[in-house]
Amino acid sequence: MGRFDGKVVLITGGARGQGRSHALRFAAEGADVAVLDVPARPPASVVYPLGSAEELAETAKAVEELGRRAVAITADVRDPAQLTDAVARTVDELGPLDFCLANAAVLSRGLIAEMDDQTWRDVIDVNLTGVFNTIRAVLPGMIEQRHGRIVATASLAARSGFPYLGHYAAAKWGVIGLVKTVALEVAQYGITVNAVLPTSVDTPMITSPEILRSMLPDVENPTREDAARAFGSSNAIPVPWVEPADVSGAMAYLCSDDARYVTGECLTVTAGAIARNSA
Repeated sequence: MGRFDGKVVLITGGARGQGRSHALRFAAEGADVAVLDVPARPPASVVYPLGSAEELAETAKAVEELGRRAVAITADVRDPAQLTDAVARTVDELGPLDFCLANAAVLSRGLIAEMDDQTWRDVIDVNLTGVFNTIRAVLPGMIEQRHGRIVATASLAARSGFPYLGHYAAAKWGVIGLVKTVALEVAQYGITVNAVLPTSVDTPMITSPEILRSMLPDVENPTREDAARAFGSSNAIPVPWVEPADVSGAMAYLCSDDARYVTGECLTVTAGAIARNSA
């Protein structure tokens, strides 16, 4: 028996990285899984490849290999209508939604004084408005059934300032405000709403060659080893980054009965980096 037997979860950004890890963790604990990813129009300012249709299908297949049902949905979190359709399809094929993991995000870098409008909009539209669109799409069903767990992926950058990541930090700080507000609005319906704040995670978003070059401009053709030395400097526990599975564990806890009275909270998975911040 798994903690999530008979439950249904929708995960945005599910083609790979954290989203795939979450899908496999929830499936291993008994949930049926809908994974959503692969926008038809990638954000123009994002320089690394996003998840592909093939990777999305691979995630769904991996869920099915664990003995659970899976639905792979191609959709863009920036489009409210596509999110509404995705929720409807999930309910039609798998049943009422118990959990929603608003995980989709993109990353780019730039100084605020030099940042163009498109770069700002791309990150805000996916990382903040996309979370809003996702939460708004799942709430009607959860309110009607008077039950639900929503967890949004924020970031260590939601508790700190980060040069070259002002747009990313602004979006992730916004996610916290959104989560806390929605938690208050829907608590009466038995719905909890929380955020997980990871430090750097070993995913294609962080370790792609394009992002490594932007983060380490003084290093010719930077490698993962170069990045590991740079990233590890901010973590109290001497690791360069956490693994997707570490974040999945936090997601699973917040969706479990153990966290039934945990709402409006931020659970950090930062290898101790957050210990440097004020309380």
